[in-house]
Order: sequence, then C-alpha cells, then structure tokens
Amino acid sequence: MNPLDRLEPLIAPAPIGWWPPAPGWWLLALLLPLLLWGLARLLRRLPRKAGRRASEPALDPLRLAALAELEQLGKPYYGAEAGPWLQQLNGLLKRLCRQRYPESHSHTLSSRAWLAYLDNRCPAAGLTRWMILVEGAYRPHCTLDDKAIDGLNQAVAIWIRKHV
Repeated sequence: MNPLDRLEPLIAPAPIGWWPPAPGWWLLALLLPLLLWGLARLLRRLPRKAGRRASEPALDPLRLAALAELEQLGKPYYGAEAGPWLQQLNGLLKRLCRQRYPESHSHTLSSRAWLAYLDNRCPAAGLTRWMILVEGAYRPHCTLDDKAIDGLNQAVAIWIRKHV
C-alpha cells in the first residue's frame, strides 16, 4: 500500500469575497473624506488666474478716476522734458492722498518723507526707488529714457490700485 493513499483529499479553498474588507481598507475609508476636505480648502485658498484676485479690492470711483487721469497724462518719450510730467504725477498722488487720508496731512510732505509715506501705504509699488519723482521737477532739463518712464508710470498705477 502506498502511503499517499492514506492522505485525506484536498480541500478546495473558499472563494474570497469582497466583504468585509481588510483592516487597512477601513483606515483608508476614514482618511479619504479628510483628504478630500483638505484638498477643497487648499483649492479655495489658491488665487484664481482669470479675473480679479479675491484679495485685490474692488476699485472705487476715486481710484478709477485717478487711473483715468494717469493714462491721460502726456508721457515725455524720446528725450522730452520730464519735469512737467513728474509734477503732474506728484500732483495726482497728493490730491489722491488728500482726499483719501485728510487727517495725515500728506500734502505737506516732500522729498524722501513723501516717498516713504507712499511706500508705507503700498509697499508693492516700490516708489522709494523713484527719487526722480520728487527731484526731477526741480532739475533743469530733466529727461528720462522710455524704460524709466514706463516703469514709473506702472509703479504709480500699482500704487493707485493697491494703496490702503
């Protein structure tokens, strides 16, 4: 007699069902809603590419009027005298500050104090780099290159849009 004949017949394994899941799947089922909630919060915080950012304030009529006036100022391209244009920029900024912040007496400031005041209201514009804004009106035959004119105009526009 063969010793293998005495062995019991093989038992077929039971089919594995999909329920109940293994312990790791329970943990995943608990963490998945938490992960989705965190992703939704993160997406709400990111700035939107199209349109106005959520953190950027809506432009009030005073800012819109100042931006329109800024666009109408004749820029001194091609080596023209920049003094009158710089005086007009200063005048626009002083009028805007006098209307928005009458208690600060900003219209009495000049030179570096004036630029520091502007930068305290809107550091993003970086107007302290543009000392020519306050000195250029007093220089004889002050001229600016086209790149400097565009940069200063852009910095003033940023200040008008974003000052607090």
